[in-house]
Amino acid sequence: METNEIQKLIDFIAQSGLDEVNIETTDLKIKVKRYGSAPVASVAPAQISAPAPVQSNTASSSAAQSSVSTPAAPAEAASANLITIKSPMIGTFYRASSPETPAFASVGDEIAPGKTVCVIEAMKLFNEIESEISGRIVKVLVENATPVEFDQPLFLVEPI
Repeated sequence: METNEIQKLIDFIAQSGLDEVNIETTDLKIKVKRYGSAPVASVAPAQISAPAPVQSNTASSSAAQSSVSTPAAPAEAASANLITIKSPMIGTFYRASSPETPAFASVGDEIAPGKTVCVIEAMKLFNEIESEISGRIVKVLVENATPVEFDQPLFLVEPI
């Protein structure tokens, strides 16, 4: 891609109102991100990674698999009766409405339907996420002020 083509792309993105565009081909990787009012572009050649080496020793491979699956079995049994509260949207997860206020829900807290458990900020709007179940918070799965995806688990709840 020539320099003038990149400049035309930047101008087009500036007029479109988009904040970020990523274009990746086999030869080129372009990321255009708007900071304030002017877009900034970074162009890098695409990197090709070599495939990971395959382990040929099947005895050590099966031993590694058995050691991994053994501890996972009790964890699966313990979490079998837990209910997961998932994110209904993409955004930034916050445990409280502001840094000075206590968290809506912490480990050990009892929740009921309609109780706010967190806030997810999406497009400068703060959306209170309410519980649809009754129970006790067993684990908070997301760190405060981190991005979350749609349907990402946020809390594990033990039903009461």
